[in-house]
Amino acid sequence: MYANYPGSGAGPEPLPSQKSPGSGRAARATRWCGEDGGARAGALGRVQAPARSSGRTGQFGGRWAGARAACRPPDGTWCHGERAAGKAATRGPGAGPVGSEGGPGEQGELGTGGRPPCVSLAGGHNGPGLCLRVGEMAQEHPLPVGAPGLRLVLPQPHRLHHRPPQRRPGCAPRPAPIPCHQAPAPTDLTRMIHILDTEHPWDVHSINSEHSEAITCLEWDQSGSRLLSADADGQIKCWSMADHLANSWESHVGSLVEGDPIVALSWLHNGVKLALHVEKSGASSFGEKFSRVKFSPSLTLFGGKPMEGWIAVTVSGLVTVSLLKPSGQVLTSTESLCRLRGRAALADIAFTGGGNIVVATADGSSASPVQFYKVCVSVVSEKCRIDTEILPSLFMRCTTDLNRRDRLPAITHLKFLARDMSEQVLLCASSQTSSVVECWSLRKEGLPVNNIFQQLSPAVGDKQPMILKWRILSATNDLDRVSAVALPKLPISLTNTDLKVASDTQFYPGLGLALAFHDGSVHIVHRLSLQTMAVFYSSAAPRSVDEPAIKRPRTTGPAIHFKAMQLSWTSLALVGIDSHGRLSMLRISPSMGHSLDVGLALRHLLFLLEYCMVTGYDWWDILLHVQPGMVQSLVEKLHEEYTRQKAELQQVLSTRILAMKASLCKLSPCTVTRVCDYHAKLFLIAISSTLKSLLRPHVLNTPDKSPGDRLTEICAKITDVDIDKVMINLKTEEFVLDMNTLQALQQLLQWVGDFVLYLLASLPNQGSPLRPGHSFLRDGTSLGMLRELMVVIRIWGLLKPSCLPVYTATSDTQDSMSLLFRLLTKLWICCRDEGPTSEPDEALVDECCLLPSQLLIPTLDWLPVSDGLVSRLQPKQPLRLHFGKTPALPGSATTLQLDGLIRAPGHPKTDHLRRLHLGAHPTEECKACTRPPRVAPLGAG
Repeated sequence: MYANYPGSGAGPEPLPSQKSPGSGRAARATRWCGEDGGARAGALGRVQAPARSSGRTGQFGGRWAGARAACRPPDGTWCHGERAAGKAATRGPGAGPVGSEGGPGEQGELGTGGRPPCVSLAGGHNGPGLCLRVGEMAQEHPLPVGAPGLRLVLPQPHRLHHRPPQRRPGCAPRPAPIPCHQAPAPTDLTRMIHILDTEHPWDVHSINSEHSEAITCLEWDQSGSRLLSADADGQIKCWSMADHLANSWESHVGSLVEGDPIVALSWLHNGVKLALHVEKSGASSFGEKFSRVKFSPSLTLFGGKPMEGWIAVTVSGLVTVSLLKPSGQVLTSTESLCRLRGRAALADIAFTGGGNIVVATADGSSASPVQFYKVCVSVVSEKCRIDTEILPSLFMRCTTDLNRRDRLPAITHLKFLARDMSEQVLLCASSQTSSVVECWSLRKEGLPVNNIFQQLSPAVGDKQPMILKWRILSATNDLDRVSAVALPKLPISLTNTDLKVASDTQFYPGLGLALAFHDGSVHIVHRLSLQTMAVFYSSAAPRSVDEPAIKRPRTTGPAIHFKAMQLSWTSLALVGIDSHGRLSMLRISPSMGHSLDVGLALRHLLFLLEYCMVTGYDWWDILLHVQPGMVQSLVEKLHEEYTRQKAELQQVLSTRILAMKASLCKLSPCTVTRVCDYHAKLFLIAISSTLKSLLRPHVLNTPDKSPGDRLTEICAKITDVDIDKVMINLKTEEFVLDMNTLQALQQLLQWVGDFVLYLLASLPNQGSPLRPGHSFLRDGTSLGMLRELMVVIRIWGLLKPSCLPVYTATSDTQDSMSLLFRLLTKLWICCRDEGPTSEPDEALVDECCLLPSQLLIPTLDWLPVSDGLVSRLQPKQPLRLHFGKTPALPGSATTLQLDGLIRAPGHPKTDHLRRLHLGAHPTEECKACTRPPRVAPLGAG
């Protein structure tokens, strides 16, 4: 789907037509589009299904989760995600058991009981991704993504791993994980969950959830490593990522409300909430820019640790809570929201700062009130207890207008503006052709007291009683019928000062929400005033923003429109699935398309990058707006802001900033060589932390400093070039390990030795910044870390010589470890932080020149520079992708080709975990890390 900003002058191009139901399997293309102002990754909200649908789906940054429902044309045949002729009946989440008719006002096709699939975007620490759920009853081969349901998640990019597509078992019911190696039958499409990475969206992994009914909800946790799925039979499963692999999932625990479809699902709040202050974006401290908001967890363990679990709402008005104890036990309790249970066709869940939960429900009719309930969860005598309380309800304002009450019979969307903002709610009432959106706020107001009571009790007049009351903040005029809603996740501060600064600097992330309409357009409107900020058009020609929606000419057939959408964690990208079953991604400019000077644009991007670095959320969508000319300035400014922080915070963020710099440097040919160095530093830090964690004090009384810290202190103090003299100052008994453990570490120790040899041999060519490893030659911290590891390896070699790195030397009597340590120490002295920086002397350079004649220099297998989606989107041109097919790089996006950096298709692969050569065509299946894409056999690591 193509997206154009208002006034861009670029006319939209219609989406390619679909094949007819009888013409076989139609190609499904996902277009990841972007104009200069456009938007990209996101997540889908509840949508309506064009046929008897399975239900909803749930929640960089980033996997994606979602679902697709098949369409049944009038002739009784089944097609995949294609719009069927005539009006297809749908079943809503509150329509009762499968096969029963739903009432009007459900979130779906009006008056037909349509159940929209629901979607959610999670920004965790495992990379962006998407999880999809597929529709039901198809006679052809199931497609990986289909029409109406999609659930998105964007966890962290740099830690996401991926296995090549393979048939794996799925996860059976609770409590034990079950295999899912065989694909489900074509009749089980509603039970399928599809997971893909936003950086490589063409690779889709499908698992069979083995739910007994159609999946209705999907919800990611904050880290993106666990996923909740719920179905129309009331069964909830908790999926866990196995071995940090995005396509390896297992379900150990779950809960069940038998026969009661789930309409809303959420993880319990962990009590962590930040406020992003635009006013202080120029402050030096991260604590001032991103302040911690006082917010209590939903439930705590001993010591104040948040207790994990989930809460769900059923169509019959029940609320169920499951708590996960550290022992693995699940405590589950189910209660009615109120004494007089009513149908909940729509529901949403939010959390209060005091640790309570607020549930909003509606039966789908605009003539009925929207009900709110407070839910308190506790543990009493090792049992979960739920207490509920009725809160003030509201009627939509449009229903009080006699002229419009009958024209808008159904409430189609009900959402809190944020999961941690229970005092603001967004409502949408619709008819077959139009919609009205209203934003409401819960406030405390004084209750007037009659003068008679004030005279009887003077205390009443001194302190006026306070009550809670819903007040409308804003409302729209009649719009085209709303098909999907996406809410912002960026926790921007909404104080008057922050809002004014954001308006003056044209910083709009987190202030806009997305509304998709049946005419194919998407409007970004202000979250408080509901005023239009930007408009995107898909299949219709651009129209004036001021033109009344009700007067727009209507096409003969239904326009292609989004059925579900969701915004990314920084609101710079929007992902949606349309009525023809295609995934589309739009890029949203931080300034909503307004022209900014380069300095202000860099400031906006830097502010968001800092937020992602502090929170750990995925910054993948920010990279979509970085031009190659901005990379150098962003990396320098990011490093400058990082060095201003306290030493403790720098240590916590040390790996994140390296991963962020590596992803930025991939975008420019001028900085592409640094990518390998940043990845090598990440690998070096991981090895150093692992090896130092194995050291143990010799005596039971633990000293003030750990053996690892003492090793760092001694190696920094003693500058002797003789490795044996450095060892004398260490307590070698702290380095004693089991022999089998030492032998298992040999491959990591070999990598350290090879890397030191490679760096020293490249010192004579230090004048060429294009050579990988160049930045290490002036990095005193990294060289000091390598020096410490060489000492550790020397000590362990005395315990077990077979664990030492193996070198091919020209002389049998040469001590390679001593030689490399001596040269490494001389180089470290030249650039260490404590002393003045100096150039390596000629004697050191001459000795390094002789290394190739003394030792065989290893060939390091450097990583590919650009293999993901971000590099392909740099030309800012619309891009069409196909599932299962890796796209070729556009001609204009080719980057600088460097020797040793780009691996040819037939190039031999290397096992990066065991440092073994696998050959060009390994005999066993391999797994690869997508950021960076290291390779290893499936059984390794």
